[in-house]
Amino acid sequence: RGALLLARRPDLRISTLRGSVQTRLQRIADGTFDATLLARAGLDRLGMDDGTATPIPVDEMLPAVAQGAIGIEYALRRDDIGALLASVHHVETGICVDAERAFLASLDGSCRTPIAAHATISGDRLDFRSVVARPDGSETVRREARLSVDEAAAAAAALGDEVRSVTGPGFFASP
Repeated sequence: RGALLLARRPDLRISTLRGSVQTRLQRIADGTFDATLLARAGLDRLGMDDGTATPIPVDEMLPAVAQGAIGIEYALRRDDIGALLASVHHVETGICVDAERAFLASLDGSCRTPIAAHATISGDRLDFRSVVARPDGSETVRREARLSVDEAAAAAAALGDEVRSVTGPGFFASP
C-alpha cells in the first residue's frame, strides 16, 4: 500500500506499523503516527469503527491481490471436510481470486511486492484491473482488461507477463 500511496502523494513519509488494530490506533492517538491503513472488515468485526475511518474507493486504490477472500486449507485425505467446504465455496469469488493470483504469480510477486489487482464478474466476462509500482512509488504500470470468465486465470497471467515485459528486471527492487 505504501508504494501506491507514494505514487499519488510523493510528499508522504511512509513507515511500517506493526501490531494489533488496537496497537495501531493507539500509535495514532499518542501522536507517533498521523494515519494508518486498516481493513474495514477488521474494524467492523472488532466493533471499532468510531466514525473516523475514511474508506478509500477501489477506483482510487486497488486492493492487494485476493484482499477480503478467505482461504481454507485442509488435509486432502479428509473428503468429509472437502465436501463441507464445497458447500460454502463461492464460485465467482474463486474465479476472481484465481485470476488475481495468476497475475501475481506471473510477476513472481508476494504479499510484500507492490502489486494490486481487482477482478469482478459481469455475466460471462471478468473485468480485471491491476497496478504495479516501484517500491518508492516513482513509477506505476496499470492494466485493465475484459476477460472471458472461462479463461480468466490464463488471461490474467498473460497480462502479468505483458506487464513484466514492460517493467523489466529489477522493477520491484528497492532503490
